[in-house]
Amino acid sequence: MDEFSRLHILKSNNQISWLQTILRNVKTSHGDFVFNADRLIRLVIEEALNFLPTHDKTVHTPKGVPYEGKAFNKGNCGVSLVRSGEAMEKSLRECCRSIRIGKMLIRHDDDDSAKPPKVIYVRLPPDIAERNVLLMYPLMSKFTRLFTN
Repeated sequence: MDEFSRLHILKSNNQISWLQTILRNVKTSHGDFVFNADRLIRLVIEEALNFLPTHDKTVHTPKGVPYEGKAFNKGNCGVSLVRSGEAMEKSLRECCRSIRIGKMLIRHDDDDSAKPPKVIYVRLPPDIAERNVLLMYPLMSKFTRLFTN
């Protein structure tokens, strides 16, 4: 199995390019930066939810008509890497109100990139091994260091 076979890249489109332009502009105000960063994070979370397992579910509309839809399987959770990943928790909670969220604090040695990251703090659901995990860590350059060392 390829080490990144489960990594999915959000396909760029005009909206994402527009948001990234605002976020990278030195003239963007703090308020506009936060607002647009939250919008981009929400798009990433919503796309990530498409990869979680679902099952068929029938519900009835207010008119009593059955609707064949989907529901998430039980056992999904999010894990945020403290500091940067916590920015993604709000969007995950807005999309999945009762989802469990764990946390990890990992320290990188910026002076020696050959050293593996050191785990400082971990709080995960006790049954994490049986869950589908959305890892919330928006810094991809550090992500590769995290999982390749």
